[in-house]
Amino acid sequence: MHTSESTIGIVGAGIGGLVAAIALRRAGHDVVVFEQAKQFARVGADINLTPNAVRALDGLGVGDAARVTAARPSHRISRTYDSGEETSRLEMADSAEQRYGAPQLTIHRADLLAALADMFPAERVALGKRAETIAADDNGVTLSFSDGTSARVGVLLGADGIHSGVRTAMFGAESPRFTGIVAYRAVVPAERVAGVPNLGAFTKWWGPNPQSQIVTFPLNRGKDIFIFATTPQDTWHLESWTAPGSVDELREQYVAYHPEARALLDACDTVLKTALYERDPMPAWAQGRLALLGDAAHPMLPFMAQGAGMAIEDAVVLSRHLDGVAMADIPAALQAYQTARIERASQVQLGSRGNNWLREGGNADWVYAYDAWAVPLGEPAQGAVAATA
Repeated sequence: MHTSESTIGIVGAGIGGLVAAIALRRAGHDVVVFEQAKQFARVGADINLTPNAVRALDGLGVGDAARVTAARPSHRISRTYDSGEETSRLEMADSAEQRYGAPQLTIHRADLLAALADMFPAERVALGKRAETIAADDNGVTLSFSDGTSARVGVLLGADGIHSGVRTAMFGAESPRFTGIVAYRAVVPAERVAGVPNLGAFTKWWGPNPQSQIVTFPLNRGKDIFIFATTPQDTWHLESWTAPGSVDELREQYVAYHPEARALLDACDTVLKTALYERDPMPAWAQGRLALLGDAAHPMLPFMAQGAGMAIEDAVVLSRHLDGVAMADIPAALQAYQTARIERASQVQLGSRGNNWLREGGNADWVYAYDAWAVPLGEPAQGAVAATA
């Protein structure tokens, strides 16, 4: 695959990496994506795209494709784990579209990735490319891969997740921290739990501590229900998209929860289990001709459901900062991108860790109303409030 010092390289063909690739190519840049997987596979979790993320995708021209398989939750509901009391209810769907210019969508990660991949030339995605060394200089970046090949690009963006090799090349080795929390994921047919109310809503059951919760939302246009549950546990450290868990263990962890929540767990045949890891907010994401986005820059716990949304926002805002910018001027543009994004993403990262957002009402506008296509360039996001509001 041809690359040169006029090419922008992206490490990682996940959501953030592909959104950045599409947006940068639309901005006139030559882009190549390096992905360590040898092929795209249908793995990963089902994700929640709130209006800020959907509006960004709409501006990219991929929103319609994402809507084909997505569900549109009717509400965002908070309920107390034992009594079932509703402590907040926000209208979504049409109401969110009227208020924010886009609805909330819930979709399998693989379906979103497929929609994104259709928007970017397959021949500019290099699969099976695990970067072993990354060396930057004043004129570009050289990558050496585990298959013995190498590539030279003018700029390199790290969209390679919480274990980012680009981040390590920029700032040195540092391991993510185990949170002491594990997450269970399951999908059940909606018809199997037809008697449970609010199946069409995004519902969060708040547990007896900030680490315990059950979240449910519709998938596949409402045909299925996704279940995401977290609980403290220090004996399981495996971080995996595909590791099986125990359905009996899942049910045992939530015996104190309301019968409606337990009915969803009783409907599960299988469950996947993973340990949750995190990092602290960073003081910098950009260094010379290198920069980070998404989980490589700000991996966060899932409690505000903004991991994918922040990566999408990063990618769009980054592309706007590099639109029409010559290679010689990109280091300054990357610093401006950092200024525009780091405060907002760090605030969401810390708010996700605290896990109190919208528990008892509050205003979602500072998250949902953000427009990545319109925010001022080189300026911190305006109008943010405390992430616990």
